[in-house]
Amino acid sequence: MGCRVIEQFITALKNSPPSQNVFNPWWQTDLKNDIDQLSPLVRRRQLLHYLKERQGRAKYLLLGEALGYQGGHFSGIAMTSERILLGGLVNKGIEPHHVLSTITPTRTSRPSIKAQGFTEPTATMVWQFMLNQTKDPRCFVIWNAFSWHPFNPNKGYLSNRTPTPDEFKDGKAALNLLVRLCDAQTIVAIGEKAAVQLGEMGITAHKVRHPANGGANKFRDQMSAIIG
Repeated sequence: MGCRVIEQFITALKNSPPSQNVFNPWWQTDLKNDIDQLSPLVRRRQLLHYLKERQGRAKYLLLGEALGYQGGHFSGIAMTSERILLGGLVNKGIEPHHVLSTITPTRTSRPSIKAQGFTEPTATMVWQFMLNQTKDPRCFVIWNAFSWHPFNPNKGYLSNRTPTPDEFKDGKAALNLLVRLCDAQTIVAIGEKAAVQLGEMGITAHKVRHPANGGANKFRDQMSAIIG
């Protein structure tokens, strides 16, 4: 996936579903929680380098459900928290250079909200598992069946919700582009929603239990069987 193709994908992400309850972190500013107006540019840059570092090396493509406010909303990278990028999870074996080694990661959330940056339990678990199993942080790409951040309109941007069927449908074009540019040998759907989305698109994928809500052990067992 050459740099030009990655840039085309990031540009395609601009076409988020026409919903007032979906946040586009690469092309929109979270006026209440972002540091400044440059935050979307920072997130685009980090996503660009994340994908560039994995071009031609990605063996596994892992797909969750949707972007979350504790993860990609501020980092710009799916299932990857600011806490990881800022070095706050080194004690769990996850270092910033595992995600980005060609640029210095930058936070986009205001420190007054979360001094150490937001952290996402699922992101921590998935990164820790994949690093332990593969020993190569460039051999896998993590993304979502729905690329953007769907939030609860009654709670604001710092909330999550499941995308609607129409939103999943609107997100298929971007997902299909990512699948093609990654060209991974193995695609893994993390959870039912991702599995359904890929099935409707005719994309062959393994399905594993989502690690949240007591599914951590089953997730690890099923992923271990896939990676071998």
